[in-house]
Amino acid sequence: MSLTAGSRPDGTRPPAAVEEPTAAVATAVVKDRVPGRAGRAGQAGKVPFRIRLRRDRTLILMTLPVMVLLLLFNYVPLLGNVVAFQDYDPYVSSNGVTAIFHSPWVGVEQFSRMLDDPLFWSAAKNTIVLFMLQLVLFFPIPIALALLINSVIRPRVRAVAQAIMYLPHFFSWVLVVTVFQQIFGGAGIIAQTLENHGWSGFDLMTNADLFKYLVTAQAVWKDAGWGIIVFLAALAAVSTDLYEAAAMDGAGRWRRMWHVTLPALRPVIALLLVLRVGDALSVGFEQFLLQRNAVGAGASEVLDTYVWNMGIQNGDFSYAAAVGLVKGAIGVCLVLGANKFAHLLGEQGVYKK
Repeated sequence: MSLTAGSRPDGTRPPAAVEEPTAAVATAVVKDRVPGRAGRAGQAGKVPFRIRLRRDRTLILMTLPVMVLLLLFNYVPLLGNVVAFQDYDPYVSSNGVTAIFHSPWVGVEQFSRMLDDPLFWSAAKNTIVLFMLQLVLFFPIPIALALLINSVIRPRVRAVAQAIMYLPHFFSWVLVVTVFQQIFGGAGIIAQTLENHGWSGFDLMTNADLFKYLVTAQAVWKDAGWGIIVFLAALAAVSTDLYEAAAMDGAGRWRRMWHVTLPALRPVIALLLVLRVGDALSVGFEQFLLQRNAVGAGASEVLDTYVWNMGIQNGDFSYAAAVGLVKGAIGVCLVLGANKFAHLLGEQGVYKK
């Protein structure tokens, strides 16, 4: 009895279904290797825009007012920077907007004038000095306070301490300056107490040499509580298993803080540091404007107050716009540079690579 190829001893052939799965798998592998076929398959499974719009219409309606306000007050005013290249005169037309189209163009004359202005360089110097001082003295304080509060075991004590430190964030700068005036001013509590005991009083609020330390102390008292919340939120995400494992390995409190807590805070520290560096030329406005008359313009003039004085008080809108435009451009460059440095250190920063 002769057997044909692929037949069984009884003369029957095996079912074709046994061989079909292997052929189907091979065909699928070949199709997946064809260029562009996988991409078309992914696009076929993508949810259409119309369906996503109907699905997320509630969230879109919720964010729409915020987007409109952001557009009107943050992006539309950017078009007004064109006056930095003009000799802008708001009275050349019936209103200030149409006056832009009737003002003469002067090119980069305003920027050249800025570079030749010694008052601009004095304001820039004060801004940089105050930024470096606040970066060294102010930036680490919320981190240290967050670590201190996080080490407190009783939740009620932690909540009370956090609330007390966070409360000054809601105070206006008028109230903050008033409080410091009542404490460190010539008629303040400290000066009056010293005079009552035979010592000569002092007036810290009018001391131009110590003004940079005074405004740094005011910023610490007012805004340190806000930074504490950010760092405590990052510490809440740290697993307790890491602390228990470190304790079992013999690590004390300081070792656990150094090897567990601080590494967990590194991404948040890098992010806030990048944002702080990008805001280097904006050390404050209202705080310095309120104390300008007490210490003089030489100690209190920063770029924000300089722009306000030149633009609002003196009516030199084109020159003030040029200074503000340069200040914003430098801030963007600082953000990009600091974010690149954070990437080199292995941190994400503001955005990923």
